[in-house]
Amino acid sequence: MAGGKYSMTPVDVPPVSTSWRTIQTKLPVPESVSILEALQKYEPLSMQGQPPVVWDRASGIQIHDAWGNTWLDWSSGVLITNAGHGHPDMIAAITAVVEKPLLATYCFPHAGRAQLAQMLSERAPAGLDHVFMLSTGSEATENCIKLAKSWGSEKFGPHKNVIITFNSTFHGRTMGAQQAGGMPAGKTWIGNLDPTFVQVPFPDGFKNENTDFSLFLKTLADAGVEAKNVAGVMSETYQGVGPDFMPKAYAQQLRSWCNDSGALLIFDEVQAGFGRTGTYWGFEHYDVVPDLIACGKGISGGLPLSAVIGRGDILNLYGPGSMTSTHSASPVAAACAIANLEVIDRENLVRNAAELGIVLNEGLKSIREIAPDRMGCAKAHGLVGGIQIVHPEDRRPDPDTAFKINEACFHKGLLMFAPVGIGGECIKIAPPLSTTREALDEGLSVLREACTEVLG
Repeated sequence: MAGGKYSMTPVDVPPVSTSWRTIQTKLPVPESVSILEALQKYEPLSMQGQPPVVWDRASGIQIHDAWGNTWLDWSSGVLITNAGHGHPDMIAAITAVVEKPLLATYCFPHAGRAQLAQMLSERAPAGLDHVFMLSTGSEATENCIKLAKSWGSEKFGPHKNVIITFNSTFHGRTMGAQQAGGMPAGKTWIGNLDPTFVQVPFPDGFKNENTDFSLFLKTLADAGVEAKNVAGVMSETYQGVGPDFMPKAYAQQLRSWCNDSGALLIFDEVQAGFGRTGTYWGFEHYDVVPDLIACGKGISGGLPLSAVIGRGDILNLYGPGSMTSTHSASPVAAACAIANLEVIDRENLVRNAAELGIVLNEGLKSIREIAPDRMGCAKAHGLVGGIQIVHPEDRRPDPDTAFKINEACFHKGLLMFAPVGIGGECIKIAPPLSTTREALDEGLSVLREACTEVLG
């Protein structure tokens, strides 16, 4: 991983015992090393890189191993468990389907798929009333690309086939998703890149200080791209290294430009949806409505499921049998997702994310004051946040120091996934939306302590 590698040699760490955290062994746990080594032996190198915790069970906002250690979770399993780990309602829903038993149906109908499609349609903005369910976020973004290109060709002709995306974005790891993504290092394996994928700067105000919509127009002009050839514009609702949102005015100008150009506006909500940012959909911060929404991660709270939600005239471009997915809303995943969506609503988790997002944002800005020359952006929207760690002399990404902070938190019982970003410099924070104020305060205290120890 960028910035360092977690040691497999167990080391003594100070014991921890609080309401949310318990550390009572060496880390990694000596008895867990054989499991970690087996994974290293049989899995590809790409599957390594996360803190060496062998998960035994997960409940609510805590991760437990089999040796008496408990971590406060600030990963949500990479923004999946919005309703918390192992919610009893979700376990009960899964168990009921398994005990029928009904595990797979392909595209044959089952009642759960009908119920889930209706629930997703009802939660989307008016007019986005068709739902196509798949398995992964990459599948969802690939499908959005396919639909946008098909829409352009069907309505305007084969010349309308360009997909505009943004620098530094991540849309998945399959070929189309990586070509759409804005990270050049992720595309080197492809070789001959499709020239109909064009990237423009993302107006984050930090890496790119120019947030005026005129830069979008200039970039297209410089690339020789005419509006009449653009089939769709796709953006992550927020970029993960931050989280970085568009200025509201920029997003609204983009919506207007798509309307005028006959292009579809697509928001990749795989990380942003289902309350993560303090609104049900992340794009609500912009007061715009896209034509297509790509969903994943928090849609089910734990099982493989994704979806594309959009207008019927777009999603009905393909006839029966020509746009399907093997595990489209499989009975078990659908049951889990239905229960997940019900929990998010009933327990007011979107409101909780919005309220605690203010606390998280203020806490991160306060932590930044420990060493402002070593930290770049520090901010949160809802319950997703981040601190970028940089070199003091030139503000370049500093993945080595970010790794040390992440590892210090792991040793103290606060679990996050490995630092992310182009340089691996971002301490990414994503607690379950069921987090309490007390638990959030404790996590911020641990992060402050780790930053102080590492940065001095």
